[in-house]
Amino acid sequence: MRVVSHRKLKEFYETPGREDSKPALEKWFSIAKDAQWTGLTDIRKDYASCDYVGKQHYVFNIRGNRYRLVVVVKFAMGYIFVRFVGTHSEYDSIDASKI
Repeated sequence: MRVVSHRKLKEFYETPGREDSKPALEKWFSIAKDAQWTGLTDIRKDYASCDYVGKQHYVFNIRGNRYRLVVVVKFAMGYIFVRFVGTHSEYDSIDASKI
């Protein structure tokens, strides 16, 4: 898969106080870019806790659910678009299916 906006991940984990997310986000990126996901079933082979929240939006728990990652997956195109990365409490204040 092609992951669009690795920069968003990097900007997040380079933010003071969020450096602990770097290993988990980089691992997610590495797995996602090498994946050939065709649907949620494939994603869950790598990330059992991934949730589909509608409109092609998927939510990943990062670093033991301390952080949340929301992406849009275009399976037919082979693209993943990073839409949001934040703390669990920041995630609670958004509508993950609309960002």
